[in-house]
Amino acid sequence: MLSGLDFGTSNSAIGLSQSGQIELVSLFEDEKFIPSTLYTYDRNFICEYVDQQTSSATHDEYSRERRHQLNAAKRIRNFEGFEKDEAVVFFGKTALEHYIDSPEEGVFIKSPKSFLGATGLTSKQVHFFEDLVSAMMLNLKSAAEAQRQQELTQVVIGRPVNFQGVNSDQSNRQAIEIMTRSAERCGYKEVEFLFEPLAAGVDFESQLTKEKIVLVVDIGGGTTDCSMVKMGPSHIKKVDRSRDFLAHSGRRVGGNDIDIALAYHSLTPLLGRGSLKKKGIEVPSGPFWSAVSINDIGEQTNFNSRQLSESLLQLQRDAKHPEKLQRLIKLQQQKLNHRLVRSAELLKIQLSDSPSVVCDLDYIEAQLATKVSQQEFADAITKPTRAIEKLIQECISQAATTPDLVYITGGSAKSPTVRESVNRVLPEIEILDGDYYGSVAAGLTKWADKIWG
Repeated sequence: MLSGLDFGTSNSAIGLSQSGQIELVSLFEDEKFIPSTLYTYDRNFICEYVDQQTSSATHDEYSRERRHQLNAAKRIRNFEGFEKDEAVVFFGKTALEHYIDSPEEGVFIKSPKSFLGATGLTSKQVHFFEDLVSAMMLNLKSAAEAQRQQELTQVVIGRPVNFQGVNSDQSNRQAIEIMTRSAERCGYKEVEFLFEPLAAGVDFESQLTKEKIVLVVDIGGGTTDCSMVKMGPSHIKKVDRSRDFLAHSGRRVGGNDIDIALAYHSLTPLLGRGSLKKKGIEVPSGPFWSAVSINDIGEQTNFNSRQLSESLLQLQRDAKHPEKLQRLIKLQQQKLNHRLVRSAELLKIQLSDSPSVVCDLDYIEAQLATKVSQQEFADAITKPTRAIEKLIQECISQAATTPDLVYITGGSAKSPTVRESVNRVLPEIEILDGDYYGSVAAGLTKWADKIWG
């Protein structure tokens, strides 16, 4: 059976194709997508999960390579009193719930896709990300196979134009290798990749009755990708679309960056950013940026370090308002920084429909809250929206043509503020909205049907 896998930075979905019928799998209750999150009580349990779930040809080799982690998982399971079959790895909303209930007791991972192209990864880190991706892909694949009672053997996986902005060729190669090995470990025998904006365009194209040049803008969780594509009835049946794809641009700026910018701008002042020391000097901003930069390995290592912990205690002693710094200390000690950025994400979503929203941070301190307006949101995300505008301009320049219409998709495209950034570049061009979360998965599945069906 054929499948299309949108292994997204913020959310993931999987589609199935059988006899030309395309369907997205229900992954959590009736929802067709799940947050790209994982929670476990110990990192070694991720290897254990992969080892237990996979039955592919790579299984024995994986067991040998990860024997130390698998033995450690067995010891920890016995020591902590977990039953042999008791679940210790959780995904999606269940992972979020476990993290909120017990942030200090386990390991919470959000958006591993953001790190796959990171430069300077050690072999140990690469193996860890392979295990993460394998576990999350297995969760999606098993849900699809259980629904149809058939094995999935062929998959088209979505990929951004560029995983990272620096050394993009090397980063892309590393990320694709990690995702390919993970997919093969899950039991896929044939693996293909397709640019995510092109996948969204493939899904949209079936609606067109006339030939159009379409600019597809996919504002995902980790990246924004643009593609200029010739579409319409005379193009849709082609397997080779190379001449129809006029230009591509993409970089690592997306919904996560918007959430981080909003958290930094509007929420960290409650934790002491911008406040003064007793000598009248402003407290350094570095720790606050490290706190919210959940998509940066170096910043997270710094934020969780003992050295920063000691620095924060000294900073609190020197502060004019030590009670604010105590909130930052609690954030670090109780590993609440992912939850802070999650609060910003929910705030972003609510501001799509309301002129202002009160953000409640009572998990840091009772009755701690702040009111954020749409204008403040727009001010907070100026840097990422300007980067999105630049990508659109770059794609238009490459194609040397103006589109007939813009097709916009991706979770953050729902925001009127983000949408306005697209409109600023192309004020006279019609903007059509896609399925914000399902268009890429549907397009990937249609592409799988086209090349293998």
